[in-house]
Amino acid sequence: MDGTGLFLVGLPGLEEPLEAEARAAGFTGLRRVPGGVEAAGGLAEAARANMTLRTAVRMLWRVAAFRAMHLAQLDKRARKLPWGDWLRADVPVKVEAVCRASRIYHHKAAAQRVAGAIAAAGIPVTDDATLVVKARIEDDLCTLSLDTTGEALHRRGHKTFVGKAPLRETMAAAFLWQMGFDGSQTVVDPMCGSGTIPIEAAEIAAGLWPGRSRAFAFETLKGGDAARPVPPAPVLPAEGPPRFFGFDRDQGAIQGARGNAERAGIGALCRFDRQAVSDLARPDGPPGIVLVNPPYGARIGDRKLLFGLYGALGATLKEGFAGWRLGVVTSDGGLAKATGLPLTPGAPVAHGGLKVTLWQGTL
Repeated sequence: MDGTGLFLVGLPGLEEPLEAEARAAGFTGLRRVPGGVEAAGGLAEAARANMTLRTAVRMLWRVAAFRAMHLAQLDKRARKLPWGDWLRADVPVKVEAVCRASRIYHHKAAAQRVAGAIAAAGIPVTDDATLVVKARIEDDLCTLSLDTTGEALHRRGHKTFVGKAPLRETMAAAFLWQMGFDGSQTVVDPMCGSGTIPIEAAEIAAGLWPGRSRAFAFETLKGGDAARPVPPAPVLPAEGPPRFFGFDRDQGAIQGARGNAERAGIGALCRFDRQAVSDLARPDGPPGIVLVNPPYGARIGDRKLLFGLYGALGATLKEGFAGWRLGVVTSDGGLAKATGLPLTPGAPVAHGGLKVTLWQGTL
């Protein structure tokens, strides 16, 4: 790329689902790189990406790139940029810089030079601004980007109840994609916590945009208020019983999950019940997907005791869910194997200081 365009920031290890989702959504110029996907486009495409992509973490709009061998050169070239074309004089910005393998190695000094160039263009610069300009200097190439997202994209705007060690919505969407979910299958989560997996699956099935209920940083850019696309009407499945199920032993989690689903507008598509893993029963209909994020023992639960939990999960699923796809998210391969089921691990994914893996198989 020529240094401009979009960078769709993804979760390391889940770049493939992000690239596939972006391609299906009609984005062009895609190139998968560690940590995300490059794409063509400007403000309008950044706005659409924020509103529609489920597996991305945030969207950076790359507005300029140039060589800078020393701070004076960085200052001079940054001052030549048309900052007023992108930023508003009434919206303050903050500048963050990263320097790697470059002759400019002091990130604070680099951020100060870029901040000075922006201020000279009549844009206020403050340390507590929510709109961020990012400068990345790598191998003497300075790339300047605008963070068009703000609060990370896993915050959909519907979840007010959060359980212990929750799976982020972006990860749930990516794991559902890796399991072949297309919106038509039944999805069951035997340990649902705050309901992230069933809710994400129901939203996909209903054709609901993930960013429909929240604000974004791009709305504070020049022309950004007009760039926000209008979501289409939901394409809800035919009337009938719920197809997205969540179970948990904690009644508080179940009540919280129900509330989250109602706020997301898909309460009628989901069913949440208090239930032990050993009582799990197969829903009516053709085989679907079981996707579960059990305790790992790293922060929640005693690892020794968890072997029994994973074993009970495996035995219950083996007995009653023949033909279903199973995905188990865990940081502990030993626990995954304790299910007694033929599961294959995927790539490790960073999650809250741990590396988790999606183990998949057919029951």
